[in-house]
Amino acid sequence: MRAVVQRVSRARVAVGDTIVGEVGRGLAVLVGVQVGDTAQDAAHLADKVAGLRVFEDAGGKLNLAVQEVGGAILAVSNFTLLGDCRKGRRPSFTDAAPPAEAEQLFAEFVERIRATGLQVETGVFREHMQVEIHNDGPVTLLLDSRRAF
Repeated sequence: MRAVVQRVSRARVAVGDTIVGEVGRGLAVLVGVQVGDTAQDAAHLADKVAGLRVFEDAGGKLNLAVQEVGGAILAVSNFTLLGDCRKGRRPSFTDAAPPAEAEQLFAEFVERIRATGLQVETGVFREHMQVEIHNDGPVTLLLDSRRAF
């Protein structure tokens, strides 16, 4: 699984004219599920996101996790993170997991974070969404569960 994690002052996701998820201070996490990913990948990525120390402490160091600052997480499934642009000009998405598999692993990722007590808002799987992210810092990190094992 891959994720783009951004520290945000606020973020929200809408489907059409309806806001389906919104957070204040916290993290916006775009998540892509890859062919061959497992529940272990979802758990590892969820644990990593929930524990990332990307908020400043009293000394100005990135030393606090989202829960320590009373933040929340907006998680949005995004298969385009698996786009391969090495050949030609149109991305190939053959590395993205099939929708049913991706939806299940994304749900496991979200539930694992919720189990920590964090508030997690989400988009709507397989819908066209408008995602508004107010990146704070900016702080942006790339995570890949396959580079962790």
